Amino acid sequence: MPKILILLVHPALEKSKANQMLLDSIPNSENITLHDLYEEYPNFSINVKAEQNLIADHQIILFQHPLYWYSCPPLMKLWIDMVLEDGWAYGPGGNQLSGKKWIQVITTGGSKDAYSKSGFHGYETEDFLLPFRRTAELCGMDFLKPFLVQGTFQLTELDLQKESNRYSKFINQLLGGIYE
Repeated sequence: MPKILILLVHPALEKSKANQMLLDSIPNSENITLHDLYEEYPNFSINVKAEQNLIADHQIILFQHPLYWYSCPPLMKLWIDMVLEDGWAYGPGGNQLSGKKWIQVITTGGSKDAYSKSGFHGYETEDFLLPFRRTAELCGMDFLKPFLVQGTFQLTELDLQKESNRYSKFINQLLGGIYE
């Protein structure tokens, strides 16, 4: 059974009902590690070796974060810049991530329609993920389709529960080796 590392990267988690409900739906398993980067590094002083050791012990890396100005929160960007070092994650001798899975679990305030070619943002959510795809590919990782929860500002309690159930099922599929 693969081991999953969930890197939670939300700068205002206490204000995100959607992310809280997703977190609450994570199956209880010894093969899942939840790692809250904003809790661990409130001063943005990342322990690179500890993070690399954590990644090395997992086959699937889930980055759970809001789409933040068409990208990721600043701590996630810093984490990528520091932890995915030349000679470790890529470049000569940099094969530590080869074959691992990269998946983003993304919440957006805007709806799926807003993130479409004809919508308010003019692009689909996946279009904003190209830098992450290329980073994963450079590191020899398999970049898999993101898990999206969109329109969070308009979701009802029932909608949020449905999304939470979908997330739990998704993680259980990953644990079972099913990558859609």
